[in-house]
Amino acid sequence: MRAWADGPDRRSSPISEDDRDVVVRRLQEVYAEGHLSHEELDERLHRALTAGTFGELGPALVSLLEDAGTTSTIAAVGGRIRRRGVWRVPRVLKVESALARVHLDLSRAVIEHPVVDIELYLGTGGARITVPRDAIVDVEGLRGGWRGPLYRPRRRSRSGGPRIRISGTMGLGRLRIRHAWR
Repeated sequence: MRAWADGPDRRSSPISEDDRDVVVRRLQEVYAEGHLSHEELDERLHRALTAGTFGELGPALVSLLEDAGTTSTIAAVGGRIRRRGVWRVPRVLKVESALARVHLDLSRAVIEHPVVDIELYLGTGGARITVPRDAIVDVEGLRGGWRGPLYRPRRRSRSGGPRIRISGTMGLGRLRIRHAWR
């Protein structure tokens, strides 16, 4: 969501209905947390629902969007770090370990954000990540010391899937990424 505020090109970009839904949900959350008065909520909802471009949203709404995502950190010295089944994926997931093996299965996970950043900071342990079938994966921000990531992008990816951006540093372990079968 930080990309929403980046550069003049983005400010003139039209707002999609999905973007508008994210804005409305975030405003409702901020109001429920007590950070906005009822009048402020009405005014900002009106602005969000009538804006045609990101620039028309204004800096106040864009700053709310930047805070909309959550960041979670999973850390372990050794052993295994495993997430599978139905679990809620935060906007930014940091995984830190010196020796642990990591397995993240996002195939049945609840992914509420159009973009998910996974930051890996691993020493000698390897990592496996299973992404949803329609996910778009970006590993450009990942630095590996010994071996590069093992990933074969899907030939045909349906639009509408989440974008999974993987970054960070890996020591001696290897990252393996695969798409779920269904």
